Amino acid sequence: MIVYAALTPHPPLIVPSVGGDRLSGVSATVEGMKALARELATANPETLVILTPHGNVFADCISCLSEATLYGDLKAFGTQAEGSSYDNDRQLLVEISKRSLQAGISFINVDMECAAGNHLKGNLDHGVLVPLNYLEAEISYPVRILPVSIGFLSNLELYTMGKIIQEAAAALGRRTAVVASGDMSHRLKNEGPYDYHPDGQAFDHTIKQLLEAGNVKGILNISPSLRDNAGECGYRSIVIMLGALDGLEFTSRVFSYEGPYGVGYLVTGLQPLQSSASLLEELKEEARQSREADRSSASDPVKWARMVVERYVQGEKIPDLPAELFHLNQEQAGVFVSLKKNGQLRGCIGTIAPIYDSLAQEIAANAVSSATRDARFFPVEKHELEQLTYSVDILGEAEECSRTELDPARYGVIVSSGGRRGLLLPDLEGVNTVEQQLRIALDKGGIKSGEEYKIQRFEVKRYR
Repeated sequence: MIVYAALTPHPPLIVPSVGGDRLSGVSATVEGMKALARELATANPETLVILTPHGNVFADCISCLSEATLYGDLKAFGTQAEGSSYDNDRQLLVEISKRSLQAGISFINVDMECAAGNHLKGNLDHGVLVPLNYLEAEISYPVRILPVSIGFLSNLELYTMGKIIQEAAAALGRRTAVVASGDMSHRLKNEGPYDYHPDGQAFDHTIKQLLEAGNVKGILNISPSLRDNAGECGYRSIVIMLGALDGLEFTSRVFSYEGPYGVGYLVTGLQPLQSSASLLEELKEEARQSREADRSSASDPVKWARMVVERYVQGEKIPDLPAELFHLNQEQAGVFVSLKKNGQLRGCIGTIAPIYDSLAQEIAANAVSSATRDARFFPVEKHELEQLTYSVDILGEAEECSRTELDPARYGVIVSSGGRRGLLLPDLEGVNTVEQQLRIALDKGGIKSGEEYKIQRFEVKRYR
């Protein structure tokens, strides 16, 4: 059963052996963490499930360290203090793994052999160790942990993962506290590697306000652009934590919030009360309706690309072009087909100039290649098809230009030197300047910035 849930920041500097004299600059967070730890300890948890964004994080799955004994230290952050070892709740891990498989959510276990063979982390990261530093100081008996790394999954999948943790703990009769480790915005000031963005403060205020109000749907509906602009690292941990409270009323208490070094630190405790209505089925129905709306409003090029990919991935013959799409046979052009899953790129391949007799054939060929032959990704699998979103870019003719004639919002760019060539589409999120656009295109073409190279620009018609 879930006996407590918490949101904690994880800057190593709030650990005394790391922070030293700097602890005075985060005094509100230190006191908030101590108060939270005291309240959590009164719930008498047997296991702490700690959700971290700094473990082995993947685009398509959630992972968990699986060794019987887990070790971690903060020596990478300058401390000379020895690390600590903790007992892993492998019984709970097995139960979660089984239920994740049944729910169709990829959940992988990482032991030391797997970590060593795949350049992964086998020890506890600071997202786990920092909150543990405070929690173990208040829990007067041995407590097991289960370190779960977040994944770049949809909110529905993350929330479902939290529900699975809840159900697994209940099945074992395990008194479990779920700790969402994560900092808020990293863009509150022009400090460190992040620039200031006004959405940083807006994001932090929104999360704090919604948690205080217990407004779960409000948190789930926060726009991706606000999260991205804020540069946060705690949102996905929060969504899993809220899923672990699904079907439970809870009270929420904010112990502290501050952002002295340009990063927001929010400390919040949530105490479960009696049962209430579950949100999960409602969220599933909303997702289904959203998918149907996207399909019905899709442009003709996107409808055709989706039709081709779905047939191909399911091992069926690519269909004949439907009569209502015959107009796609009437022209030729270079085409790029892009696939995204949960807002993350899942495949993108295209042709600069037409190589097929019709636009329909160009789209079909590049749609299949994007789904199955983009070397950056594994081929799309059947279970992913419903989660994919598509865009089709139809390219205009490229023309030579100078650097001053580029505009990354309007024009795509092609750079070439000898037989090497790099292309970047226009109007891409995060590409706001000509310098960024050229740097990325040069990287893609394997061309060094100091070399001489030719620049071409082109316009596209983007269909969604």
